[in-house]
Amino acid sequence: MLQQRFLRDLLLFMLVVLINVYLGIYIDSEALKKNCFPYETAFENFRDEEVSEEVINSFLYDSEPMEESDITEQKIKSVKYADFAKLSEYLAMYFALNNTCSDSDLLEENISFVKEHQPEKFERIQSKIEAMWTDAVLFPVGAIENEPGATVDFANSWRQSRTFGGDRFHEGCDIMASVNQRGIYPIYSVSDGVVENIGWLRLGGYRIGIRSRHGAYFYYAHLSDYAKDFQIGEEVKAGTLIGFMGDTGYSDTPGTTGNFPVHLHFGVYFDDESGKEFSVNPFPLLRYLKSL
Repeated sequence: MLQQRFLRDLLLFMLVVLINVYLGIYIDSEALKKNCFPYETAFENFRDEEVSEEVINSFLYDSEPMEESDITEQKIKSVKYADFAKLSEYLAMYFALNNTCSDSDLLEENISFVKEHQPEKFERIQSKIEAMWTDAVLFPVGAIENEPGATVDFANSWRQSRTFGGDRFHEGCDIMASVNQRGIYPIYSVSDGVVENIGWLRLGGYRIGIRSRHGAYFYYAHLSDYAKDFQIGEEVKAGTLIGFMGDTGYSDTPGTTGNFPVHLHFGVYFDDESGKEFSVNPFPLLRYLKSL
């Protein structure tokens, strides 16, 4: 009798242990599924776009690998092998992992898992990345005829401090002119799209904002003047001349110039799920477009 009771209690104990182990595994599994794509981390890193040229190239040409010498020598003059859909997936996962993993095989495994368990969160980030990189097809500043020495330069000025109009951070990238003369550098639309805003802004001077077909809002500020009388709602093509680089802005008086050197402020914006606008660091995109 005692032996039977002992065996029964032992079996019950083992059953309880197995149930607890199973519940622990189940809870851990469900938690992993729920937290496999940390959206806030991905969102903040997507905005900051702190990603090297090497990582971009490895993601962009992963499906059709190119020799490193080819990439260096050609400076990526052809987008024949570029896979922007894959790039956007890799970057979304790269940002979610806090910019710590650039191994495409590991990213693929994570992407497959996330697509199965958190597809909506993943798509919110991935679709915006793809829109920006797919729709922008050329560098916004063109060459000046008969001025081979007139060049431009830019650095990552995202989130740098600005004080005019109150303390704020820089929501774009400044493309600086080697010839500090307004009205000579042509500015082109980087994408197909629709003119959404145009005219004078206190901070941006003469500016124009163009919404691309996949929802990216490309913003061009401090223009000296416009190439024509653009209308809100007007369609433009990538490569359309929209105006000329200038130094307008930092004033409530339209036409004010001279408060800073001639340059183009280039910004990229999106709307979040609530319709609130947010800016994204355009530096890696500009770096790529300049290399074409």
